[in-house]
Amino acid sequence: MRDFPNVRLPGGRYLPNLWDLLAFVLVFGTLILISRGAEQTLVPLSAIEQTPISLDPAMLPEYGLRTTLRMLAAIAASLVFTFVYATIAAKSRRAEMVLIPFLDILQSVPVLGFLSFTVVGFMNLFPGQVIGVELAAVFAIFTAQAWNMTFSFYQSLKTLPNDLVEASRSFRLTPWQRFWRLEVPFSMPGLVWNTMMSMSGGWFFVVASEAISVGDTTYTLPGIGSYVALAIDHSDLAAIGWAVGAMLFIILLYDQLLFRPLVAWSEKFRFETSTSGQAPGSWVLDAVKRTRLFARLLEPLSMVLRTVASLRLAPRAGRARPAGEALGRVWTSPLFDRLWLVIVVAGTLYATFLIVRFVATELGLQEVLETLGLGVITFIRVLVLIMLATLVWVPVGVWIGLRPRAAEFAQPIAQFLAAFPANIAFPFFVVAIVHFDLNPDIWLSPLMILGTQWYILFNVIAGASAYPNDLKEAAASFHIGGFNWWRKVMLPGIFPYYVTGALTASGGSWNASIVAEVASWGNDHLAAHGLGAYIAEATSMGDYPRIVLGIAVMSLFVILFNRLLWHPLFAYAARRLRLD
Repeated sequence: MRDFPNVRLPGGRYLPNLWDLLAFVLVFGTLILISRGAEQTLVPLSAIEQTPISLDPAMLPEYGLRTTLRMLAAIAASLVFTFVYATIAAKSRRAEMVLIPFLDILQSVPVLGFLSFTVVGFMNLFPGQVIGVELAAVFAIFTAQAWNMTFSFYQSLKTLPNDLVEASRSFRLTPWQRFWRLEVPFSMPGLVWNTMMSMSGGWFFVVASEAISVGDTTYTLPGIGSYVALAIDHSDLAAIGWAVGAMLFIILLYDQLLFRPLVAWSEKFRFETSTSGQAPGSWVLDAVKRTRLFARLLEPLSMVLRTVASLRLAPRAGRARPAGEALGRVWTSPLFDRLWLVIVVAGTLYATFLIVRFVATELGLQEVLETLGLGVITFIRVLVLIMLATLVWVPVGVWIGLRPRAAEFAQPIAQFLAAFPANIAFPFFVVAIVHFDLNPDIWLSPLMILGTQWYILFNVIAGASAYPNDLKEAAASFHIGGFNWWRKVMLPGIFPYYVTGALTASGGSWNASIVAEVASWGNDHLAAHGLGAYIAEATSMGDYPRIVLGIAVMSLFVILFNRLLWHPLFAYAARRLRLD
């Protein structure tokens, strides 16, 4: 692609070139689409009832725009949440004791569980307006996107190389400067891939998030998810095919315009001392670099961002007062650690007491024991599926991550497969299970991993693509190959990323069990034995004691699983597998 020449007019101004024209078309086209979608959120709530969802394929562009804007809004909220939550958890040992187990609980609570308790609050903020329902839908999508991004950023902060930390101290960077100049750039390769995965993960639950129920009234928002739900209710395979085609087009579009430029841009943050052989490319990024007028218009924004990142925001230096020194000694003392532990344990016991008291109003010990048994069944499914996904996707992810050109080709395919909602696969699974008289307890299980296996793939790709090129060259110079290459070179390098992916995949599988253990198509309804089916049935009946019991048992299994397996592995990776 050749550069178009600069044309300088008298007075020093520049004439735009063709790349400027392309950039302005993309920018203003995006702004027009955003304004079009935002305009629809300001209409009265009665407008939803007056315009029911239609299976006409001509409505898919409008529905696709509305769904995409909800998902982008949720991604923005997830990014802010990630920076705040993960930073506090990584830098405060006491906060970490509370925030990481709480994050385990949050990722295990199903989207339906969040909707049950938050819809009324959002609708009361904007009574009688569609925007209240829209915010509830955005929040539901947020709960399907934020957790793996938070775990990824937390993992990056905990595995930050010590020599980089020492360099930031020698340059006397304030915590604010260190955050934007060191910690965020170091986390970028993994965070970009996890953001990509979060965007796809939002599609997986978009059907549930676009149907908002308040009491006996259900508000169905225009979107791809609502279209798919209506097509499933009508057993309309043609409409499902149109929806899948629309999803594929949208994913290809935001892959080219958003994620491929981000992957190419994040390449400059790789931690290595030698130049990598191949670098991922992006025609959008190349076009922006070749602009003349557009690039100059972006300079003020770039200057503002650099200035904000360079601000020396820090506590005012001065002579420490005796009272402040005494307070500091108390704050860091082992006695305060024990006091904090007592507070955390007391809060946990009190929360447990509230749950037990609420559940005991209608349910007995026998119901609790049966629910625990169902949890064991779902736990076995999750464990087996995670092991199978690991055996399949770790080699594939390493192969893709080490080959940027292959990653460019595989990136939209992986996003599409990760975004493929389990609801769309229901017809094929239900028809096959009924036709061949198969056991639903076994053959509905793959639906659980359908959307969550990709957490492993995306994180392994991020780890392999961020692996320093100089270490790869050292392994090649020592002729390390075969099994030894996996054991001594690549697996240690990607292990922190794999643990993050497996942790979020296991939590997501528990969440997906609510959708996957119950499937229907037309007049055929199938249910597997498990905790997900128990929660789905309780939700459909509006049985809140059983909903709370199911979610509490699911959270208990997730916390124990993470505490006994994933977090020890994560601590080992942070302690022994740093790139120091």
